[in-house]
Amino acid sequence: MKLGIVGATGMVGRTMIKLLEERKFPVNNLFLSASKISIGKELFFRDKRHKIISIEDLLSIRPNIVLFSAGSDISRIWAPKFSRIGCFVIDNSSAWRMHPEKKLIVPEINSCFLSKKDKIISNPNCSTIQLVMILNPLHIEYGINRVVISTYQSVTGTGRKALIQLKEEEKGFSSMKVYPYPIYHNVLPHCDMFEKNGYTKEEIKLIKETKKILNDQNIAITATAVRVPVIGGHSESVNITLKTKPNIDKIQKIFSNSKGIILQDNPDKNIYPMPLFSHNKDDVFVGRIRIDDSCVNSLNLWITSDNLRKGAATNAIQIAELLIEKKYI
Repeated sequence: MKLGIVGATGMVGRTMIKLLEERKFPVNNLFLSASKISIGKELFFRDKRHKIISIEDLLSIRPNIVLFSAGSDISRIWAPKFSRIGCFVIDNSSAWRMHPEKKLIVPEINSCFLSKKDKIISNPNCSTIQLVMILNPLHIEYGINRVVISTYQSVTGTGRKALIQLKEEEKGFSSMKVYPYPIYHNVLPHCDMFEKNGYTKEEIKLIKETKKILNDQNIAITATAVRVPVIGGHSESVNITLKTKPNIDKIQKIFSNSKGIILQDNPDKNIYPMPLFSHNKDDVFVGRIRIDDSCVNSLNLWITSDNLRKGAATNAIQIAELLIEKKYI
């Protein structure tokens, strides 16, 4: 088994390396690639040093699987080149997510759609993954008419430079600004670039990707994505209108029995999801489940998840594990 990581020095890439070791992924040879300025640097995997190589050198090695986390531009150019030599590409960028011929996979939800012919497989957006993990069992049981999402997204979703900005501002130092305003002691209703309709790309991703993963274009979805000065993960306040009347006890049981979901829902004891709990974990946490009396068949809930793990690296590696499980490699 030869596995490569493109974008290995980034926050998601480093998390991928960590998780391959934690999950005892059956890789015999790991090859790490990053930008030209990182070539020759070394990262550790299983107590051994691994030098960063160029993407051209990685292609010549012909790995079985390549995990991409280097941005859409790189993925659009290089993912097809790897797929043409028979390599499975699992891409963490937005490059292929809405392509009609490419699968957008969350293993707990739609792994059945994956085939051996799918050489380029898309990893959904981090905020989408944790959302659909909760929506899917509700959609199966009740059917969903409408979803209203407000996100509270960690600076780690922007990358290492954003994390540095937060830490420098916290210390009172001036630093290079990744955001148009300070993030420390602030909240920015601005995730990704604004489009002409006033929505950001992040908000549009949430809407379009959710419909594709749940395989239902009729769900009405709207979103507001917000950046907060948090490190441990993303949070989401979600209002859901179902097709039939919800029952809170039943919903709690559904979540308790769903793989990859942790129910934390006891307000009397101050038990509810927070990034404090989701940080460095692979599960999606849900709580604050309550009926919305202002609208028929509606409820509110609160979700948190580590955006670097289940929101990115964990989901990608789960897809790789799925390829092995299905004997496609």
